[in-house]
Amino acid sequence: MDTIASLFSFITTPVSWVIVQFHTVYGKIFGPDTGWAWGLSIVSLVILIRICLIPLFVKQIKSTRAMQTLQPEMKKIQERYKNDKQRQSEEMMKLYKETGTNPLSSCLPILAQSPFFFALYHVLNGIATGSTIGVINDSLLASARKAHIFGAPLAAKFTDGSSKVEALGASLTDVRVVTAVMIVMMSASQFYTQRQLMTKNVDTTVKTPFMQQQKMLMYVFPVMFAVFGINFPVGVLVYWLTTNVWTMGQQMYVIRNNPTPGSKAQAAYLERLTNHVTSHGKARKRSERTIIKAIVAKGRDRNEFERKFINGLNKAGLAAQADGSVIQSESQAAVQTEDGTSTSAAAPKRQQPKRQSKSQRQSGGAAASGGKADGDAPPEPTSLTKSDEPEDAKPAEPAKKQSGGGTRSKAQSGPRKGPQRPKSPSKK
Repeated sequence: MDTIASLFSFITTPVSWVIVQFHTVYGKIFGPDTGWAWGLSIVSLVILIRICLIPLFVKQIKSTRAMQTLQPEMKKIQERYKNDKQRQSEEMMKLYKETGTNPLSSCLPILAQSPFFFALYHVLNGIATGSTIGVINDSLLASARKAHIFGAPLAAKFTDGSSKVEALGASLTDVRVVTAVMIVMMSASQFYTQRQLMTKNVDTTVKTPFMQQQKMLMYVFPVMFAVFGINFPVGVLVYWLTTNVWTMGQQMYVIRNNPTPGSKAQAAYLERLTNHVTSHGKARKRSERTIIKAIVAKGRDRNEFERKFINGLNKAGLAAQADGSVIQSESQAAVQTEDGTSTSAAAPKRQQPKRQSKSQRQSGGAAASGGKADGDAPPEPTSLTKSDEPEDAKPAEPAKKQSGGGTRSKAQSGPRKGPQRPKSPSKK
């Protein structure tokens, strides 16, 4: 570890300068030789570094989501060229190039803060050995060696012997207990961060080897932190525990407000968004309008949670628009349906007439023929009503001229009177 840390000695001076500046501020509050002054200086260093790494963190999120989107295509390539590894690698690189995806982008935040981590390790190792390093002079070195965090010196390790710990003015038991607790907390925070990502912010509809790898890393990383943690000074453990807590909180914020499509986090977010939009009648935040705009643009490609969100708005009398806004469905020309099509909201729905039974039609006809008022014209008989007059009393209707010159009388309803002519057999 000392050899690796020496490779980043070029950044030791800037890191030590930042720590000294924060120590000057906290020293006036808690005292220059206290563990609070030096411990909070390391915590502030972590916060400053992580703030500077926020653009890389955003890029990491986009890269991770792009990799999740490409998993079905990657699986097809693996199955198609499973016997040709070279062609498989070429097709993978071609897919990355076409989509603009870089698999290493998800590791950028860790790689970017590695130099600061090893530089801090180099500074604390110099404090433990009693040698000045960077901008830390003799007076600051003496102050740092007196600093204890819950009874453990800033530069002490879990693997240090009793003689070295006593030289720093502490007991071996205190150092072992403090470092063990910090190692457990560091590993637990790493495990929870990875588990939160796998259980809440992963598209559950996609089952690929990438998901299995992420699940394996959820258990591998905490073990790695526990193994390497016994060789870290207390100050480095403070650094790494702080950066794990920062990552966990930062990831919780991203999962809550910008979840991965198809994940459980998206289902919870869209449920909250539905309640918020229906209670106010519109999307009030810009981030909400961005999410709604993306959902509307998908059309028929929406997942289960997105279709449920659109249906929830429609049931509440609202409709999502292409620009991300939400309006009342009665005042719009077109309403977005769950499959991405549009229907007219102003046009009334066509209602089919209610079908009546035979007894209802007969009773209705009888009432129409016998229930006329004085001075009113008698209702015209319909084809569904029976006439009480005999057929002989009905006036004959005039014959209509046919195109061929002959005439044909209008056929009367009812059976033909007189002997009927038997039907002749059909001729083949």
